[in-house]
Amino acid sequence: MTDRPSFPALIALAVLVVGSYCCVATSAASPAVEDDELRGRTMRRRRAASVMVPITILKSAVSDGAVCMDGTPPAYNLDPGSGTGSRSWIVNLEGGAWCNSAKTCRLTKSSGRGSSDHMDKEIPFTGIMSSSSAVNPDFYNWNRVKIRYCDGGSFAGEAFDKNTGIYFRGQRIWNAVIRHLLSIGMASADRVLLTGCSSGGLAVILHCDQLRAFFPSGTTVVKCISDGGLYLDAVDVSGGRSLRSYFRDIVAMQGIAQNLPPACTARLDATSCFFPQNIIDGIKTPLFLLNAAYDFIQIVLSLAPDRADPNGAWRACKSNRTACSASQMSFLQDFRDQMVASVRGFSGSRSNGLFISSCFAHCQSEQLGTWNTKPGGSPTIQNKGIAKSVGDWYFDRAEVKAIDCRYPCDNTCHHII
Repeated sequence: MTDRPSFPALIALAVLVVGSYCCVATSAASPAVEDDELRGRTMRRRRAASVMVPITILKSAVSDGAVCMDGTPPAYNLDPGSGTGSRSWIVNLEGGAWCNSAKTCRLTKSSGRGSSDHMDKEIPFTGIMSSSSAVNPDFYNWNRVKIRYCDGGSFAGEAFDKNTGIYFRGQRIWNAVIRHLLSIGMASADRVLLTGCSSGGLAVILHCDQLRAFFPSGTTVVKCISDGGLYLDAVDVSGGRSLRSYFRDIVAMQGIAQNLPPACTARLDATSCFFPQNIIDGIKTPLFLLNAAYDFIQIVLSLAPDRADPNGAWRACKSNRTACSASQMSFLQDFRDQMVASVRGFSGSRSNGLFISSCFAHCQSEQLGTWNTKPGGSPTIQNKGIAKSVGDWYFDRAEVKAIDCRYPCDNTCHHII
């Protein structure tokens, strides 16, 4: 009998599927570069509607213990702004699942999600990171930087495993890279937008108020967007809580508890405070939640993982939404209702924004096919797509609290399954 893949392995596989769906292939690796070699560098190669942006290895961060899982320096990719956007910054936190055990973390350590030595040396910037005014009209000429993900814990860990030699230094990486960006120009920014998708979207929620604290004068407009980061503490198809068990291991192994919002940990356990639904109401900085109500990753890995479905009753449904039975669709509709209920208090703040689509999708802001209605094909709610909704919210052009009707009401979706 063939062994079933582990829960973390399934997460990695699902993230790969989503990545393949949304992104242009990156180029072959080239030698790492020093910090100052890329400062001010504008050499870029355009491919389709994306721009290929080279990596910067932040070697100076090592002295502060801000290292990837294997001890290599952290990294980022920066596409400089121009014109009216030269004093505005998007800081994007790269996503890519988590690791929760010695076995899974060893595997991650040897990949681009655990070592800057294994990262692609240039990556495409698409969607909200695009430099095309047609694709990204509100942010195309901003300084756009992606902080690469190599800690396995949503940039929140603070631990070292002596048995495996693995570093969990996500919080130090966050602090080191942000301080570096401040030193090369972000300190004088007029506007800053923190974004991230999936585990990066969860990281945005954890770090949103922390980013605002780096701008104490109050003259910089700081806002945040979490895309696909609204992970719910939901019951799976077996009656258990697969994602809670997984998050519990991550928080414990990586020493994350000390970096979670104190307002949450004062009333709840640390695992509960890794779930966004228990954090979002206490965030002071304006936050926009972009999520699919039928989040593909949460369906496959939280609601109906193989270990909760040993007989494979959900296998067809997870591969093709049209194969879901009436009872399975009812279960998914209940999950959608839980998501809507989880943002009820959050939506009461005028400074916050929402776009919850009725799509079977995950990570919609960095994809050409879902970010803008043209030339891509963003899902729309009340005739407004994602890019327009985010722009209206960020620039205070309109209040945006968009929650779509139940599936299958919306024919503008780009479904993954």
